Amino acid sequence: MTEEPREESTEVQEERKSRGLLADLFIRLIKEKPLGVVGAVIVLIVLLVAIFADFVAPYGMNEIHLWDRLGAPSAQYWLGTDNLGRCLFSRIVYGARISLYVGLGGSALTTMTAAFIGLISGFFGGKTDMSMQRFVDAWMCFPPLVIYLSVMSLLGPGLGQVILVLGLARGIRQSRVVRGAVIGIKENVYVEAARAIGASNTKILGRHILPNVMAPIITIFAVSCGYMILSEAMLSFLGFGIPPPTPSWGGMLSGSGRAYMYEAPWMALWPGVALASVVYGLNVLGDAVRDILDPRLRGGLGRYGRVKRKRPTK
Repeated sequence: MTEEPREESTEVQEERKSRGLLADLFIRLIKEKPLGVVGAVIVLIVLLVAIFADFVAPYGMNEIHLWDRLGAPSAQYWLGTDNLGRCLFSRIVYGARISLYVGLGGSALTTMTAAFIGLISGFFGGKTDMSMQRFVDAWMCFPPLVIYLSVMSLLGPGLGQVILVLGLARGIRQSRVVRGAVIGIKENVYVEAARAIGASNTKILGRHILPNVMAPIITIFAVSCGYMILSEAMLSFLGFGIPPPTPSWGGMLSGSGRAYMYEAPWMALWPGVALASVVYGLNVLGDAVRDILDPRLRGGLGRYGRVKRKRPTK
């Protein structure tokens, strides 16, 4: 037997229209995606730790205690100390701030780049679409790591350079998602009606196309945060990311963390745990947001708004 399609009642549709997009997204996340709520809690904790790092960290991020170098976790140093006697807990807390900068900044740049290329390419089509997509095809032929290392070797290590390189590189790749959504929207009747009354291309893009492709754009931002943090850790591990002594989780895994991991395994363990936890939380939250915003995916409607069908009485 085939499953009957799920529909929303009129009351549920009116209730969803009365709320804003973010409020509706939050309510559906709680009701439909419990694993996404776990990811949201992890992300919220990291966000608060990064904002209030000066109050959470018991020591400065580069405060050196040579007499306590390579100290094991204790009541004074909760996660131990590194080879210079710096508190690992404090450095991981301040490293969350760096990850927050990279995650939000890189995702915002990715979203803007993908939206700009996707909107222009998908809406105008023709030679414009052909030339832009051939550039995207050529860009996607190169492995991302090769592009990252090549550009970072020219620009030099630094927080701004990392955000710029990661954001632009991923934004060009993700533009295909926005382009596909724009191509499906621009053939609708209301777009043709706007053209018929003489609306300019800018007005059509701003009033009719962009609001209807916000779902994939929000999804790109949500999914890209974890990728940005992981990519920054990879670059810092290879020595092309955040330069020392600024604490970065990837940089803490490299250098002294790798050199002293047998003598002091906590130097590599705790940054890895922090990195894995944050990326996990961002990924499950991004997947939940994607499932909610895209009704074509399984579980997109979920239990929220499902109509309870009454069985016919005999």
